[in-house]
Amino acid sequence: MSVIVKNISKKYNNIEVLKGISFGLNKGEIVGFLGPNGAGKSTTMKIITGFLKPNFGEVSVCGIDMLTNPIEAKKNIGYLPEHNPLYLDMYVREYLMFAAGFYKIKSAKNCVDNIIEQTGLTKECHKKIGQLSKGYRQRVGLAQALVHDPKVLILDEPTTGLDPSQLVEIRNLISNLGKEKTVLLSTHIMQEVKAICNRVLIINKGEIIADKDPMLLSAKNTENQLLFEIELDKPFAEDWKNNVSKISRVTPMGATRYRIEAEEDIRSDLFKTLTSKGYIILTIKQLQADIEDVFIELTK
Repeated sequence: MSVIVKNISKKYNNIEVLKGISFGLNKGEIVGFLGPNGAGKSTTMKIITGFLKPNFGEVSVCGIDMLTNPIEAKKNIGYLPEHNPLYLDMYVREYLMFAAGFYKIKSAKNCVDNIIEQTGLTKECHKKIGQLSKGYRQRVGLAQALVHDPKVLILDEPTTGLDPSQLVEIRNLISNLGKEKTVLLSTHIMQEVKAICNRVLIINKGEIIADKDPMLLSAKNTENQLLFEIELDKPFAEDWKNNVSKISRVTPMGATRYRIEAEEDIRSDLFKTLTSKGYIILTIKQLQADIEDVFIELTK
């Protein structure tokens, strides 16, 4: 594995932020790292990259122990933090050459030229970073993370501030990078997860609560409930659960449209019960739980 996190715990002022979490990341894998604000995502990323030390546990990157040999481990990591720190008075090319210098890259100019083209900064590379839009500043941060061709990329909210066309370009770039590198991607944008990630980690209150393929995660909701949507000709004035067994929850989606969670396929029972009571069923269909639904259910 490219990254191994084993039993990591972290406390701030006696508040336990991470509670003994463990997971591994493989080469050629783009992993979406999801969780509510304050769940421990950024803390985990900072520990993996060596910016923070855990109170307990172990981290290794490409077989190198981050805690005992941090300099060698960090050579394999490209990191874009959530709040992208940049020198606004430096020119784009100047800044990337400056960043390349930390890694003592022999052909730094060629590496910087390649990464400028790769991240779509060619037209902006002669500008000062302070003159760039927020989206282009994100590109500069991503270019900085890539300049030394790391084996592992840790990206904390990398698409913040990008317009739709830039978003597609950066997604495509991350997808291509994921073929050769290990990518851990923190985001609040569920479309990103569905578009580019082949695995999802969900953290809540300092604990890993899900680790699955996005498609498998959204196949059913967290309690193995099936989802249905039904629309009637008029509002249902009675208690759903008293009329149809196996219903767990009903959520009104409008005056006559309802979303129903149930333990099994209840469409036949719904049809018989509702028609016997004089309701006309306009639509009835089974839904697939989306990642948003699963995320909300797991973290609420």
